[in-house]
Amino acid sequence: MSIRRHLVALMASFLAASLFQIPAVAQSGATGTVRGVVTLEDTGKPVHGVAVTILQLRRSVMTGDDGTYEFQNVPAGKYDIVARLDRVPDVVHTVEVTAGSTADVGFQIRLKRAEIQVMVTATGEEESSLKAIQPVTSLGATELADKNFQSLGEALDHELGIAKRSFGPATSRPVLRGFDGDRVLVLEDGNRIGSLGFQSGDHTEPMDVMNLEKLEIVRGPATLLYGANAIGGIVNGITGHESAHPGTHGYVTGVAGTNNYQAGGSGGVEYGTEKWLVWGNGGGQRAGDYDTPIGRITNSYSRAGNGSGGLGYYPKGGFLSVDYAFDKRHYGIPFDPAEEEPEVVFLNPRRHSIRLNGGLRDRDWFVNGAQFSLQYNDYQHGEINAFTDEVNTLFKNKTFNYRAMFDERKKGPWSGTFGVWGLHRDYSSAGEEALAPPTLQNSFALFGLQKLDFERASFQVGGRYEHNGYDPTPLPDRPTPPRTFDGFSGAAGLRVSLWKDGAFAANYSHSYRAPSLEELYNNGPHGGNSTFEIGDPNLKRERGDGIDLSVRQASGRVKAEANYYYYRLDDFIFLAPTGNIVEGLIEANYAQGTSRYTGAEARLEVALHRHLWWISKLDYVNARLTETKTPLPRIPPLRGTAGVEATFGGFRLFPEVVMSDHQTRILTTETPTAGYAVFNFTGSYTIARQHAAHVFSVNTFNLGDVLYRNHLSFIKEFAPEIGRGVRFVYTVRFY
Repeated sequence: MSIRRHLVALMASFLAASLFQIPAVAQSGATGTVRGVVTLEDTGKPVHGVAVTILQLRRSVMTGDDGTYEFQNVPAGKYDIVARLDRVPDVVHTVEVTAGSTADVGFQIRLKRAEIQVMVTATGEEESSLKAIQPVTSLGATELADKNFQSLGEALDHELGIAKRSFGPATSRPVLRGFDGDRVLVLEDGNRIGSLGFQSGDHTEPMDVMNLEKLEIVRGPATLLYGANAIGGIVNGITGHESAHPGTHGYVTGVAGTNNYQAGGSGGVEYGTEKWLVWGNGGGQRAGDYDTPIGRITNSYSRAGNGSGGLGYYPKGGFLSVDYAFDKRHYGIPFDPAEEEPEVVFLNPRRHSIRLNGGLRDRDWFVNGAQFSLQYNDYQHGEINAFTDEVNTLFKNKTFNYRAMFDERKKGPWSGTFGVWGLHRDYSSAGEEALAPPTLQNSFALFGLQKLDFERASFQVGGRYEHNGYDPTPLPDRPTPPRTFDGFSGAAGLRVSLWKDGAFAANYSHSYRAPSLEELYNNGPHGGNSTFEIGDPNLKRERGDGIDLSVRQASGRVKAEANYYYYRLDDFIFLAPTGNIVEGLIEANYAQGTSRYTGAEARLEVALHRHLWWISKLDYVNARLTETKTPLPRIPPLRGTAGVEATFGGFRLFPEVVMSDHQTRILTTETPTAGYAVFNFTGSYTIARQHAAHVFSVNTFNLGDVLYRNHLSFIKEFAPEIGRGVRFVYTVRFY
C-alpha cells in the first residue's frame, strides 16, 4: 500500500474516532486563579467590557468598570489568554498557572496592529497564529481601515499569498496561491454567503468590508470544516456578536477619496445586558469611474448599500441568536473603447440572508460545547444593457446551509471537533448568458478533527467525507445528466516549538473536489470569463495531494514567517482553448489533466527601534499542467512589499513600496504583463479615551502615478490599475 493510502487510512480512523469516541470522565485536580487589569496603552486608564478568554479552556469573562477580570478554579497548566474589544486588535499573553497560586496577567489595549493574531477559521476553535499548523492571516478592523473598501479583492490584494482577480475594482475577488473561482471559499462567520462570485470574473462578493470586525484567511487546502472545494484556501469575514455584554458598544466609519470620487460610511451598535444582546449595522458607498495615467476607465463605477440586525440570548452554558442581512449593489463593467460597437452593461446584485445560531458551552460531558447554524440565502443579479435597461441575463441562486460542530471535552493533551454540514442549492439563469440549465444541488458532509497538544509539540489529523449531487433540468439540445460525487479529504499536521518564540509546522493534505455545476453543464458565450465555454457532464472529481512547510517567529523584536508548498492535482479541471473563435470569444472546453502548484511566501518584521519597524513580504507561485508543461492562466507573478512603520504616541506613519515582477509564463490565450513598483503612504492618528477611540487615517496610493497592470485582470489590456489618489478614513469606536 502506498504512503498516501496509509495516510488516508489514518485520517479516516481519526475521523471515526472523533465521531464515536468514548465519553471522557471528568478529572479533578489542583487549580489556581488568574486575574488582572485591562488598560489602554496610551492613557493607562482601565477599560470595561473587554472579553478575556482562556483559549485552551474556552472560558471567558468580561472586565468591570475598573477594568479588572478574574478566573477561579483554573487547572494547573500553561495557557494562552486573549483580551478582545470590538474592532480593536486582540492582545495575547501566555501564562503558567500553578496549584494554589494566583497569576497576575495585565493587558494593554493597543489601537495598532496585533503582535500575535488569534484565529478561529482553521480549526473551529480559537488559537494563536504561532500555534496554527496551516498558514493563516488575520486583518482586524484597524488594519482594514488602511485598505480599499470597494470590494473584497481590493481589500486583500498584496497580502501574503493573496492576489486579486478582477473585471474592474468593484468585481475584485481574492486569489489564494494562484487558486481562483470554486477552489477559494468565501465565508461570513463560517457560513457560505450564497453568492456567485466564484462563477465569473465580472461577479462580485456581496460582503461589506467596513462592517467586519476582522478578516481571517487560511492559505492552502482548508477542506475539513467548511467544504471539499476549498483547495486554495478560505476567506472568512467575522462580524462578531459572539456573547452578551452590559452596555453599549458601537462604531461609525466614514471614507472619502480622490481619483474615483469614492465616498461612503458604515455604522453599527450593540446594546446588551448580562444575557441579552441586540445589534444593528448599516452602510453604503459609491465610487465613480477611476483615473489612470492613460485616462479615465469608463463604466468602472460602483454603488453599494447594506444593512443587518439581530438578537441574541446568552445564558450560562448556551446561546441562541438570529440575524438578518441585506446587501444591494450596482456596478458597471468596463469595456474596450477600441471596439466599434461596445456592449455597455451594469450588474445589480442583491442578497437577502437570515441565520439562526445556537449552541452549548462549558458542558461537563464528553462534548464540552456545540455550535449549530441554519442559514438561508436568496441571491440574484441581472446583467443589464446600460442604454435600454433590458436584462440580458438574470441569475438566481437560493441556498440553505446547515452546520453543527461539537467540541470534545479536553482530556489531557487530547481534544477534537466533529460535525455535520449540508447544502441545498437552487440555481437558475435566463437570457443571453444562461449557460447552465436550472439545477438543484444537494451536498452533505461528515467531518472530524483530532489534536494532541503537548507543551513543545502538537499533532493534528482529520478528515471529511462529502457527497455532492446535481439534478439539472433536461435540455433537448444537449445532454445534461444528473451526477453524484462522493469523496474523502484529509490532512495531517505537526507543529514543533523550535525556541521560545519560534515554531516549525508541516502539513500534508489529501483533497477531493467535485466538479461545479458550471464546469459540468455550461454551454455558450461567457463574457465574464472572456470565453465561449463548453462544459463536460462526464467530468470526474479532482484529487490532490500536497505539503506545506512553515517556520514562524513572533517575539517583541522580530516577527517572521516563511512557507513552502507543493500541490499535485490529478484530473484537474481547466478551460482548454480549442483555437476557434465563436461569437467573438475564444472557444474553450472544460478538460482534465494533471497539474502542480508550487511556491513560497515570506514575511519579515524587525524592530529597528522601539517605535520603528521594518516590514516586508514576498510571495511566488508557479503552476502548470505537468503532461505538457503548459502554464496555467492568470497566475500571479513574483511580488513583494517593503516599508517602514513609525509610531509615536497616537501617530502611525507607514511609507511602502509595492513591487511585482513581469509575468511571461502564460497560456497561449494570455498576454504577458510588465513588472512595476508603486509607492504608497499611510498615516493615522488615534485619540484613545476610556469609553471611546477616534482614528483618523490618510492613505495616499500610487504616488508616482505609475502605469501598471494586474496580470489577473480579465481587462488589463485596456483597463490598467488606478492612478494617483488619496483616501481619507475616520472611525470612532465607543464602548
